[in-house]
Amino acid sequence: MPLFHTCGPNEAMVVSGCCLPKPLLVPGGRVFVWPGVQMIQRISLNTMTLQIQSDHVYTQLGVAISVTGIAQVKIQGQNEEMLQAACQQFLGKTENEIRKIAQETLEGHQRAIMGNMTVEEIYKDRKKFSKAVFEVASSDLVNMGISVVSYTLKDIRDEERYLKALGMSRTAQVKKDARIGEAEARRDATIREAQAEEQRMASRYANDIEIAQAQRDFELKKAAYDQEVQTKKAQSDLAYELQAAKTKQKIKEEEIQINVIERSQQIQIQEQEIARRERELDSGIRKPAEAEKYRLERLAEANKNRIVLEANAEAEAIQMKGEAEAFAIEAKAKAEAEQMVKKADAWKEYQDAAKVDMILEILPRLAAEVAAPMSQVKKLTMVSVGKGEVGVSKLTGEVLQVMQDLPRAVENMTGVNISSKHISNPRRI
Repeated sequence: MPLFHTCGPNEAMVVSGCCLPKPLLVPGGRVFVWPGVQMIQRISLNTMTLQIQSDHVYTQLGVAISVTGIAQVKIQGQNEEMLQAACQQFLGKTENEIRKIAQETLEGHQRAIMGNMTVEEIYKDRKKFSKAVFEVASSDLVNMGISVVSYTLKDIRDEERYLKALGMSRTAQVKKDARIGEAEARRDATIREAQAEEQRMASRYANDIEIAQAQRDFELKKAAYDQEVQTKKAQSDLAYELQAAKTKQKIKEEEIQINVIERSQQIQIQEQEIARRERELDSGIRKPAEAEKYRLERLAEANKNRIVLEANAEAEAIQMKGEAEAFAIEAKAKAEAEQMVKKADAWKEYQDAAKVDMILEILPRLAAEVAAPMSQVKKLTMVSVGKGEVGVSKLTGEVLQVMQDLPRAVENMTGVNISSKHISNPRRI
């Protein structure tokens, strides 16, 4: 076994035994140990990171929330009293056991602080909560030789969505403030833009006014100078035009005199030309035209006579044709009248017997026509009410009943009662 022992700055050695009134604490360094009479132990001075979880803890107003905190703790090796207290508490324990003791202590203090604060205080002022936990836990852990290096609040949550409601309210307020701020900024920007535009337009109008005034002065002076120049020029032009007009008048008078002479000569030439053309017209146009007129008059008269004769002939032909057709119609009518007279005389000789004979000849055909519809019927069903005949005799009786009704119908049509007439010809009966 070695006599000298060493350790790093993150570790402390504790030597106890013979010749030592109290344990020797050596935080990082070396020490001489008598083997067999002295004992050496080591304790870690490393920083331990603890996650402090407190679930479903009721706050001051009874709202349950869950909080997660992160703490950095270590055994204080620089303070001999704290190191001695830590050796008394944790010497011989593993680092995990030390971690568990510190974590349970911090969790208890964290829960206690949560119960004394509202959700809004924890949520809005995390620094205050972390400071409270740090101070309370430090005062308790320092007696164990453990110092709290740092403590921060990592997470706050709840199952009732209380925090979300707070956030929504705050978010709405922030959005409202942002919209108000944006609207005010746009309003201010619009106002400033309008003011700048107003100043710009004022400067522009002032500049335009100065330019217009300078332009007006220039135009007035230029107009005065132009008036003088135009007056002199007009006087000169009028004098020139007056002289030119006098000269043109003289020239025009001479031209008119020349035109008069030329027109007189042209009139004489035209009169001679007219006389010449009249002579040509007499010899070449008028005499042939009169001859052609006479010829056309004779042709027109002859054509008129021809048309009149043709019309008279056509009228006589139409008249003769109409008379022939009228004679034919009259002859045909007379023949038909004579035929009707003879037929009427024949009917008068036959009188009632002839009418009856003709009716009796028609009766068989009439009976056949009455029975014809029943011959086309495929099936005939007769229903009896318990009175009269049924069957074929019933059908025959119906046909005979129709035939018995015929004399009355004939009498109604001709006025002749064929039932009371004596028929002498047995063949027709």
